[in-house]
Amino acid sequence: MNAKLWTIVPIMIGVLALTGCQTDDFSKQTSQTINMPTVVVNLDSDGYGVPDELDQCPNTKMKGNVVVDDRGCHLIMGPDMNLKMEYRAFFAKGSSELIPKYKVELDKVAARMKEYDTAIFKIEAHASEDEINKELSSLPKNRALMIKNYLLLKHGIASSRLMALNCEARAPIAPNDMDEGRSFNRRVYGLLTEPDNEYPINLKNGICVKF
Repeated sequence: MNAKLWTIVPIMIGVLALTGCQTDDFSKQTSQTINMPTVVVNLDSDGYGVPDELDQCPNTKMKGNVVVDDRGCHLIMGPDMNLKMEYRAFFAKGSSELIPKYKVELDKVAARMKEYDTAIFKIEAHASEDEINKELSSLPKNRALMIKNYLLLKHGIASSRLMALNCEARAPIAPNDMDEGRSFNRRVYGLLTEPDNEYPINLKNGICVKF
C-alpha cells in the first residue's frame, strides 16, 4: 500500500507543475497586444468630391444648377443648360502622364460636350511648389495639353471649345510642406460650362494664365 502511495504522489506533483506552466504560458499569450491596421478615410461631408480637409466652403448645400470648384466653393450655372460636369486628375511628381482612370472620366466629359455642342471646357493645370524649377517650368502646361489633346485627337472636340490655363503653383489646395499636400496640388481641374459663364475666377485675378 505504501509503495503505491509513493508512486501516486510524484505523478500528482508532475501534473500540477505542468498545469502551472500551461496557465502561465496562456496568460502571457492573452496579455499580448494585437496591432490592427489603421484605415484612413477621407470624409466628404457635403458630397461634392472635395475632401473635408481641403474643403474651403464646407457644408455646401446640394442644389440644382450648382457646381463646386476644386476648393469646394459654389459656381453658379446658367438656367438654360443642365451642366454639372467637373473633372479632376492628379499626377505623379514631375509627370504629365494621364493614368487610365482619368482617361475614362475624360471620355464622360467628351460625351457631355457632344450632347451640349456649345459647352466650353476650362482646364486649370497646377503644380506643387517642389515642381517649379527650370527643368520643369513647362510641366503645368504639359498637363493641360495632355487633357486638351486627348479630347481633340480621340473625340474630335474643337480646339475653340477647350480653354487651357497655366496656374503653376499659385493656387494650392493643400499645404506644400508635406508629401500628401503636394500630391493634391499636382493636378488638373476642369469644368464644363456654358460659353458666357464668368468662371474661371483664377483667370480674372491673374492667378492662372491662358495659353
